[in-house]
Amino acid sequence: MRRLFPVTDETAARASGGPAGEEGVGAVDAGDGLPAGDLTEGEWSLAEIAAAYAYPEPGPGGAQPWLRANMVSTLDGAAQHDGRSQPISTATDMRIFGTLRGLADVVIVGAETVRLEGYRPARARAEFADAREAAGQGPAPAIAVVSASLDLDYSLPLFTSPSVPTLVLTGAAAAPDRIAAAEKAGARVVIAGDGVGVDPVRAVQALAELGHTRLLTEGGPRLLGQLVAAGVLDELCLTISPMLTAGDAQRIAGGPSVAVPKRFELVSLLEEEGFLFGRYRRT
Repeated sequence: MRRLFPVTDETAARASGGPAGEEGVGAVDAGDGLPAGDLTEGEWSLAEIAAAYAYPEPGPGGAQPWLRANMVSTLDGAAQHDGRSQPISTATDMRIFGTLRGLADVVIVGAETVRLEGYRPARARAEFADAREAAGQGPAPAIAVVSASLDLDYSLPLFTSPSVPTLVLTGAAAAPDRIAAAEKAGARVVIAGDGVGVDPVRAVQALAELGHTRLLTEGGPRLLGQLVAAGVLDELCLTISPMLTAGDAQRIAGGPSVAVPKRFELVSLLEEEGFLFGRYRRT
């Protein structure tokens, strides 16, 4: 994997075949803390990927919630093929997927995506154990399922065998018997809206009150569209797959359009075998 942006003297020299300067293999590039000699070729370690995707450091007022999305799209804008994202992904994309989970406090996902993708609980991974402990995190991120109807299959491993209790985000007007069923299954129900559905602003606030400030969403498109429309998305990690699917697959974000398009700036861009791994932040 190689970094295309931001470009430093080191990466420019390597790309052109010229001298690499005085840093050398194993030195640290001042741009993002990654080993300069490993930026343009070879497989990146999980530590290097984690450095490239680190959450912002807490400010003087302490940690504030930061919500990032991780999505994949084909060249013609499809977020799925045959209803799933895996066919348009790649092994490196999945390593980034796992690393982003390893950095997060909680993973927010829509109920429909849970059903379609057969979601499982995030697992504790030895590679991230020390970093998570140093950051005051548990062994694995919690999964937070967004559901208005609470029509969920509580026999799934997501509810029967999570390493940390699964959260269910819903509205105050959700059916009491459905809430009771979720709690009986071991899920922690979090009210994040006055009506039946979930208010994205309230969801972010509620998760932060539980101590979850490093937020990650993996969609699906309907949920991401709601987060975009509510203005709570801080960052988008987008993999562009060099594939064309045609058909009528969903885009990465659905729902009604926003009144004014949301502008994000490119923070970094990585490439491997034609796949582009972009990181964008809200301006």
